[in-house]
This record gives sequence, C-alpha cells and structure tokens, in this order.
Amino acid sequence: MTQDSTPISDADPALADQGSPSSEQNEYFARFVNVQKSYDGVELVVKDFNLDINKGEFITLLGPSGSGKTTCLMMMAGFETPTHGQILLKGQPINDLPPHKRGIGMVFQNYALFPHMTVAENLAFPLEVRHYTKEQINKSVARALAMVRLEDFGDRRPAQLSGGQQQRVALARALVFEPDLVLMDEPLGALDKNLREEMQYEIKRIHASLGVTMIYVTHDQSEALTMSDRIAVFNDGVVQQLADPQTLYESPANAFVAYFIGENNRLVGDVVERLGDQCKVQLDSGETVLAKPVAVGGIGSRTTLSLRPERVAVLRDSDDPRREGLQNCFTAKVQEVIYLGDHLRTRIAVCGNEEFVIKTPNAEGHHALRPGQQIEVGWSSDDCHALDA
Repeated sequence: MTQDSTPISDADPALADQGSPSSEQNEYFARFVNVQKSYDGVELVVKDFNLDINKGEFITLLGPSGSGKTTCLMMMAGFETPTHGQILLKGQPINDLPPHKRGIGMVFQNYALFPHMTVAENLAFPLEVRHYTKEQINKSVARALAMVRLEDFGDRRPAQLSGGQQQRVALARALVFEPDLVLMDEPLGALDKNLREEMQYEIKRIHASLGVTMIYVTHDQSEALTMSDRIAVFNDGVVQQLADPQTLYESPANAFVAYFIGENNRLVGDVVERLGDQCKVQLDSGETVLAKPVAVGGIGSRTTLSLRPERVAVLRDSDDPRREGLQNCFTAKVQEVIYLGDHLRTRIAVCGNEEFVIKTPNAEGHHALRPGQQIEVGWSSDDCHALDA
C-alpha cells in the first residue's frame, strides 16, 4: 500500500517505542489489534477488539447503545486511548498520536459547525490550520461545496440552513482537506426519515466517487445494510459477527445478530436429530421442524429457530406447486392483516407462536386474507436457521 512521504513514526518520535509494524500489518489500511478499553480499570466496555480495514472500504460499527461501537471510533480518532492493544493506520501505530496529527476527518450527529462562520468559512477552517494558501483554500472549498451540491450556499450561516443542508456542510468539512479516512458517529440521527434516507444515498455516492475509507457508527440496521461494504455487529463490547450486509442478513452467526438485523420469527425447541446439513427440531408446541444448523449443540440441546417473514409462503391449496420445495408446512390462523402499500404484513398463529409475522407482496394477490381465516403456510429448511437458545 502507498505510504505518505513522511511516515507517522517519523513525525512523532514518541511512537518509536511501540515497535515496528510487521509486513502483515502493512497489508491493511487500518487495524485494531487486541484492543480493550476500560474507563474504571475494572469493567471492559470493549473486549479484545480485532478489525482489519481495507483502503477505500465503507465499514459500519453497528450495535445497541452501550455496546462499545462509539468507543472504538473515538479510539481511532484519538479522543480515547486504548487500555490494551494497538491501533494502526497505514501500517503505523497511532496509540500515542494526538488527534490533530492523524489526518482523519470527523462527522458528528450534532454537526459541530461554527455558528458565527459562514458555510465557506466553516469549510476553510480545517485548511487554514493546515496552512493552505488562500488560492488552495478557495479551490478546495469550491470543490467540497460542489461535492455536496451546495455551490450557492457558501455565504450562508448554519442557522440559515435546513438540517439536511447542515449535515452536508459537516460532511464537506470532513472531506475538504482530502483525508484518507473519515469517521462518522451517528451522523444522520437528528434527521427525519425521508431526509435520512436521502443522505444515506448521498454519503454512499460521495464514498463511491472519492474512494475514501469510511468508518461509520450507527444503531440503525437498515442504514447499515444500505451503505456498508462490511458491518461489524457489536454487543456488550464484543463483535458478534463481521460480514457483508447480505451475509449478515441471510446467514446470521448467532441469535443476537439474527434478531438485531431485520425482523425475525422465533420458534424454540430441542434438537432431536442431526441429518447432515440439516437438523430436526421438536418445538415446545409439539411440531417438528427441519432447519439449517448454524449455532447448535448435539441432540437434546435447546435451540432458537430464526425465520425471516418474507421467507414464509402462503399456500393456495394442496396442489400449490411451491409445496414441493418447502420442507415445513403447517396450518395457521390469521390474527391481523396490515396493508403497507407494496406488501401485506400479516400476523398469524402457528407452531404455538401467536406473534408469527409473514410479509407477502401485493402482486401475489393475498388481499383476501382476513382475521380468523385458516391458511396453509410453508418454508424451506434452508431459510430456517437453528441458533443458540
């Protein structure tokens, strides 16, 4: 990987005693190596965190509040120091490097714009502290404004902008000095739903056009799925799974990931037989279900079955041709039908679960479903994941 002309270790002699990086470390743009963080010296809020980040990657740290994701971002930025382990950027350790020497752009949820400055002055500030010339500043500010489509807003102050426009300015300010790495901490949390979705695509577009490496923190699952190359799912200071969005959604590694990413139906039972790449589970309600074993023990172990609502088929009759590919078919009772435009969200009672949800596209013609109706539903064993109890 291409290094800057002046290595970080040369810029700050205090880093010399952290040891020289190995060739393996140089292969990645940024790394967390066995990183731990404790604020009180007793309880770890980040536990043995390891993550390798490729240049140009958009990686999201996703998890509930208090899971450790923001702490990891702050350690990369230099606002927090690891209790143990090492953080590397471009192959060089940066644990002791102050934030202003890391060359990292930051975007926060509250925008952190200077209210007394115009938009152009806000963008010029990080260039001025880096001693850019006036000509360089004017060119860079114009380029950054064009990047976020705010060319005509340079003379306005933040209070004269909408929330979405302010967030665009904050993003432009993080990118104006052309950093190799941009960190974003819940940057869209203060926006309404429509504007939030618009900004997701805006950030994704900018990332694709610039090729800058981005580390993004959020607790919003759909946001992470929409924007990321890879997602690290956090819980209680530990990464539960690190994978691309499709793998996380389709093949969760454990029950926490399954129920944190998207909507799931949950059935609980005991493993009664292992059949190669399948297992047979007897539910607490008495039915037997074939499932794909992901994180289960041997025969007799408890398991939670995870099944996405859109993977459940409503069968028209006993001759429905889809029945052949569905290893699990049951009679269910419709509890509630909600019309959501492009699909119906139907709550049914099946296999002892009265909160079981199915989603059917309107194009499939299930408009006639009504509460109290008896229907047949089915699903493939490959779509039904047997996870830890």
